[in-house]
Amino acid sequence: MRPDPAERIDSRAVTVWRVSGAAETLVTAIAAGVAYGLAAAGLIQIWVALAVSAVAVFVAVISVAIVPRVRWLRWRYEVTESEIYLLYGLIVRTRTLIPMTRVQHVDTKAGPLLRAFGLSSVTVATAGGEHEIPALADEVADDLRDRIATLARVSEDVV
Repeated sequence: MRPDPAERIDSRAVTVWRVSGAAETLVTAIAAGVAYGLAAAGLIQIWVALAVSAVAVFVAVISVAIVPRVRWLRWRYEVTESEIYLLYGLIVRTRTLIPMTRVQHVDTKAGPLLRAFGLSSVTVATAGGEHEIPALADEVADDLRDRIATLARVSEDVV
């Protein structure tokens, strides 16, 4: 098996993913609050509210404290003259090789949360779909996008 790619995404991705995870866990926190309200009104038993709260805490710990750091540690990429090599995945590790000859176009994008942290994602489009390298510093993302575009053009000229 080939060695892992050399490059990591920006470490600020951990903070972005934690903020995103916290927003997602709001749903479970609201469910816990509703369960306590129903228990206080006598419509459900208190153990149901406690169970919902336990699930909310578990989801919060996983989504905010654990997953973002592990996700960052597991995300790697590398761009060479002939291919783009991606390695990512929390439980299932995915290794993706994208030949430069298959690259149709490459974009950078940044939603409000990424922009707040000065980060962008690079999206590489091929006939088979799109592949994203998330949470790179804006300058790194722009340079990477331009480099991939240049290498893809050169690959097309050679073929």
